[in-house]
Amino acid sequence: MSTHRDHRPSAPRWLLLSAYQSQSHAYWVAWLQRAFPDIDWRVLTLPGRHFRWRIRGNPLSWVDRLGAAAEGIDGVLATSMVDLATLRGLCPALCCVPNVYYFHENQFAYPVGANQNPSVEPQIVQLYGALAADRLVFNSGWNKQSFLDGVGTLLGRMPDAVPSGIQARLADRCSVIPVPVDPIPTAPDGSRDGQLIVWNHRWEYDKAPERFARAMLALAGEGAAFRLALLGPRPARPPEALAALTGTLGSRIIANGHVDRRQYESILGRAGFVVSTTLHEFQGLGMLEAVSAGAIPVVPDALVYPEQYPEAYRYPAGDTNALVQRLERWLSNPPAPPAIDNWLAEAVTPAWRELLGLPL
Repeated sequence: MSTHRDHRPSAPRWLLLSAYQSQSHAYWVAWLQRAFPDIDWRVLTLPGRHFRWRIRGNPLSWVDRLGAAAEGIDGVLATSMVDLATLRGLCPALCCVPNVYYFHENQFAYPVGANQNPSVEPQIVQLYGALAADRLVFNSGWNKQSFLDGVGTLLGRMPDAVPSGIQARLADRCSVIPVPVDPIPTAPDGSRDGQLIVWNHRWEYDKAPERFARAMLALAGEGAAFRLALLGPRPARPPEALAALTGTLGSRIIANGHVDRRQYESILGRAGFVVSTTLHEFQGLGMLEAVSAGAIPVVPDALVYPEQYPEAYRYPAGDTNALVQRLERWLSNPPAPPAIDNWLAEAVTPAWRELLGLPL
């Protein structure tokens, strides 16, 4: 947990709550504080682990700190991992100021892993939080619509005493403001490795790394010349997909594992392609960063991607053969990367300023 105070009396005071401080959430928290230093940020965070405990237990984790952090605030900005309804009950001061609920993701569209027990409770936490908030802000249109659709599906399964019009009530409070992406520069000398394919996602079930591994092994079997940068967080025990790639294509791998930010940006700045095989994507910061640096995206035709990339860059979701064919063709004749200006910080910052009540 962390707190930060700016004692300037004229500074607007916002309580910023991030209950699952994973990579993208931490990026967003840091960006807000860097982009808007004229706000007195009161920040409470919790580490991005123990998901079920975090999403249900964050009010208890913060109960002894919330009163002091909320003193004199002008607004609350909480991620959708925060049990906002319970927090407002525990700390009535939160009910006297605007509450904004920010959805990096929603539990209605998040895939359940093979080793996980399905539970409706995370969805209920987000539903109650949305009902308690004054404004709901999503990082993409896909995120917003899948949340509203999921609410309708959940309530439709309930046996009785379900009020009407919940979806419409929530829809009236919704808007879309992406997490801003700070563009990554291309290689200083202008060089680009047109045969370098980057994977910069988590090596976990929801990103379907086994699909990526099958595609890369098939691409190698076709005799294609390419190299790999295998980035992104991975569990302590290497997943089978990663082991298959390192064991078979080791000579093609130019980076494997965690690299510092400078090296990460250097790899993206010269990469030819960045690939996604994910089962879910609500915004896809890693993909957007790579494309901002000049890499060509190859993504499923689903989820958030139709909002971001023209049809030419999308392959049928789950179709490994289509992914292989696309890469095989483009390795020798690549298209230009698409424009993603609407997702970059320069375009998105004014909407954040307006949301936070700052002059434009």
